Amino acid sequence: MMRKSILIIFFICCLQAISQDTDGLKLWYNVPSSDTWENALPIGNGFQAAMVYGNVEKEIFQLNEATVWSGSPNRNDNPNALEALPKVRKLIFEGEYKAAENLANEKRITKRSHGQMFQPVGNLELTFTDHDDFSNYYRELDIEKAIAKTSYMVGGVTYTREAFISFPDRVMVIKLSADKPGKIAFSAALTSQHIKQNITVNGNNELSLWGTTSDHDGVEGKVEFNALARIKTDGGIITNTDNSLNIEKANSVLIFVSIASNFNNYKDISGDENQRAKDFIDKAFDKSFDKMKAEHIAAYQKYFNCVKLDLGSTEAAKLPTGERLKNFNTTEDPSFVTLYYQYGRYLLISSSQPGGQPANLQGIWNGSMKPAWDSKYTININTEMNYWPAEKTNLSEMHEPLLKMILELSETGKETAKVMYGADGWLAHHNTDIWRITGPIDGSFWGIWNGGGGWLSQHLWERYLYTGDKKYLESVYPAIKGAAEFYVDFLVEHPKYKWLVVAPGNSPENAPKEHQGASITAGSTMDNQLVFDVFNATINAAKALGVDKNFIKKLEGLKKRLPPMQIGKHNQLQEWLDDVDSPTDKHRHISHLYGLYPSNQISPYRNPKLFAAAKNTLLQRGDVSTGWSMGWKVNWWAKMQDGNHAYKLIQNQLTPLSTVKGGGGTYNNLFDAHPPFQIDGNFGCTSGITEMLMQSSDGAIHLIPALPDNFKNGMISGLKTKGGFTIEDMVWKNGQLLSVKITSNLGGNLRLRIPNEMQFESGNKLNKASGENPNSFFLVPKIKDPVISGASTIQPLQLKKTFLYDIPTEKGSSYRFVLK
Repeated sequence: MMRKSILIIFFICCLQAISQDTDGLKLWYNVPSSDTWENALPIGNGFQAAMVYGNVEKEIFQLNEATVWSGSPNRNDNPNALEALPKVRKLIFEGEYKAAENLANEKRITKRSHGQMFQPVGNLELTFTDHDDFSNYYRELDIEKAIAKTSYMVGGVTYTREAFISFPDRVMVIKLSADKPGKIAFSAALTSQHIKQNITVNGNNELSLWGTTSDHDGVEGKVEFNALARIKTDGGIITNTDNSLNIEKANSVLIFVSIASNFNNYKDISGDENQRAKDFIDKAFDKSFDKMKAEHIAAYQKYFNCVKLDLGSTEAAKLPTGERLKNFNTTEDPSFVTLYYQYGRYLLISSSQPGGQPANLQGIWNGSMKPAWDSKYTININTEMNYWPAEKTNLSEMHEPLLKMILELSETGKETAKVMYGADGWLAHHNTDIWRITGPIDGSFWGIWNGGGGWLSQHLWERYLYTGDKKYLESVYPAIKGAAEFYVDFLVEHPKYKWLVVAPGNSPENAPKEHQGASITAGSTMDNQLVFDVFNATINAAKALGVDKNFIKKLEGLKKRLPPMQIGKHNQLQEWLDDVDSPTDKHRHISHLYGLYPSNQISPYRNPKLFAAAKNTLLQRGDVSTGWSMGWKVNWWAKMQDGNHAYKLIQNQLTPLSTVKGGGGTYNNLFDAHPPFQIDGNFGCTSGITEMLMQSSDGAIHLIPALPDNFKNGMISGLKTKGGFTIEDMVWKNGQLLSVKITSNLGGNLRLRIPNEMQFESGNKLNKASGENPNSFFLVPKIKDPVISGASTIQPLQLKKTFLYDIPTEKGSSYRFVLK
């Protein structure tokens, strides 16, 4: 026993020594970005952002600020919707789906704004003369420090640029230096694509870009913004033109960039953008670069360093990032997965900070005045996926901007519920924006879905399951309850099946051929699963707070009348009430697997036939898909406990765009390619890798549930679980769990599911678990038995053997377990 313990400790120490070598946590390249935005490198602090091109002769910092959106406060409810609701329902129940969709397009889809656009501020452009003949070029993004760096040599002089957007100081700082004195010479200018703009050179060596955002879709653009760039030199001379600053013979140069808008909140744009921008830059300008850099790194690493991951390394890690991406499918490069995993955490920290806006479809980075899908919040999957890594990868604070937006939507969505559905509570459809619109947009095929509020409300509940914060739960309970109140009023009895169903609804963005090409339906599987989760979360939240006993009773009764999940003739989980799924359907949305993940209604241990049907659905849909869809599939295959298949999806994801016909992939800067760029795929894949290593959604904490052959050895530390546990120093070798330390932040029963037998570090035995987990944070949903088609031959899957233990814990105590 002593010899085994010594070997385990030695192996852990070796892994920790490797994991502390953070040179691998860099994206680096030996060529500039040129004019390609997807080659540039993203930096940000949740409020302000930039894409750093790293070009030599003309460097570009493309600038964003999270509140610079087109339009102004507005609503987009359709007042004709309520009158048409019974007619739309009648057509659906009669099987006249196309007629129902046409009527919904006419009477229910908004006639006002279809949502506003997240827009760029402009560019800071630095032009260097006589720098065309350069050598020794190198650029990087150090995601351990959140700093971008470019270096090169011209005429025997090595030039270096460093850039970061300070977390504590709310400004971008750029340092230009050379290894010989008096060699820095360039011109600086601000540019913008906005029609309403004014670029000036102020006193104090400062450039100013003031602008107003665009009118869009009938809504006047009223967001006013100001970007300031102020320069400080060591030596040299500064002169100016009408719209630029020229620097000559400087030893080094600091450029400070601040951006602010008049946006206060979704209904108030009375702020002073000029004073705000001035205050940010004034506060930072007199600080030294070294001090700002140290404070920035410390503030960033407070979040980033919470999770450490080591999957090993090979010679492949020595290549530039772009080459690693090209080679990943044919080369053993486990540390590239580590880099991509931590890059997802970097992007979330950099695009979503407390007090700011949530990460949108592109996070906080956008260079287009008219971005794809307006770079809005698509809430039928994409926005939710952005935040899947938040709690479990120890970034709970990054969740806060989304939670705040949900509370705001719970206010704006009340009027939509009343005007369009005649219902209490609140809802949102499949898209929203900074103005928190909740009406249906784009067209009935996409916009008729009304589950956005229901799905988002689960994030409010999830935060409580991880933190156990009762005061927080009290503050968000009205919004959780409001989502349930909407469904209480909106559900209608299906005339054929007698179940309570959502009508109209759909299975997002998909349609069976039998519905005449229309997506509109009643009681889609995803809608049923969402209503079930909304009712369940409300019931459990009310019980935790000791409130609303009568409402709990009402929801319990309604929950019994919801449709069960169904297994169809192709042994698949049905997507619709009727068995009309096609095994040749390869649609990117597989929304009915919401019940598998992110929900936990489908379990291999509690309902094995549903679990098997979910796997058949995944196999029938196939692997090739758009970027974000592949990210979701990594999570699903992790839930299937199939690590090799999950890894195959990671390989598909980490493939240069256009390599896989008909699929997405990854751009050179490791941004997810839908295509075009959508950040949800990055976040989805980071979540999926976490699910491969740890799950806490099925009544227990399941360690290394889906370990692929490529991850035979490794270590991870810092993951959070439901119930307030922290997984520390989890080490495995040859697929076997060697050691793990678990800290209990809330106390209560710790139920562990692991692949091999373990014991306390002291040698004491662990108690085998039995019955339901008594820990209230691990309640599992009790669902109806599925309805199984007479043509189905579904059989449960053979699962890997696991060991289940119960360990009583005390708040604040840690427990270490080792191989038995």
